[in-house]
Amino acid sequence: MKYIKPADIEKRSFEIIKSEMRTNPPADEAPVLMRVIHTTADFDYEENLVFSGGAVQAALEAFDRGAVVVTDTNMALSGINKKALEWLHIEAVCYMSNIEVAAEAQSRGVTRAAVSMEKAARITGKPLIFAVGNAPTALMRLADLIEERTVSPALVIGVPVGFVNVTESKERIMETAENYIVARGRKGGSNVAAAIVNALMYEKIDPGRNK
Repeated sequence: MKYIKPADIEKRSFEIIKSEMRTNPPADEAPVLMRVIHTTADFDYEENLVFSGGAVQAALEAFDRGAVVVTDTNMALSGINKKALEWLHIEAVCYMSNIEVAAEAQSRGVTRAAVSMEKAARITGKPLIFAVGNAPTALMRLADLIEERTVSPALVIGVPVGFVNVTESKERIMETAENYIVARGRKGGSNVAAAIVNALMYEKIDPGRNK
């Protein structure tokens, strides 16, 4: 087997993805979709990854204004490229392990994911990008907060994976959020959430990298 340089693996992978795609997505959405397929090797995302109009542009503009990326898992947080965050002068946070969040969730009998969304909604002065890849309760609570006008996210990435309230939470966030990227159906995951954030950051830093 011929040795392939690490820098060439990603390039070759994207060439294969592009050649095997069945659809022709819009130019601004294609890099995000291809990054998700690259992460999962799952071409079903051609059908189930949906974008609101202007979602990608909303993220790029949020980066210019010092966005804070909020994840619902530490796994998603760990998957976000730290060098890209630093380059863009933005930050990513996850409150799932926050002591206060855990205590409040226990006292109220709700999930930490839901309470972590409430805590993130109190961040002021910076646009918020929510990247939910695991907990539908986080997405449901975020939809509540949007409806209550407690928070107005620059973008919601809704890609929780699973079987209970997963599809429902995604459909609801599509009804409430102004800008969203959602994986309809059961598929998704923390790795997908991180991949979408990374794809958006790469497009800001180096347009064309995801192609």
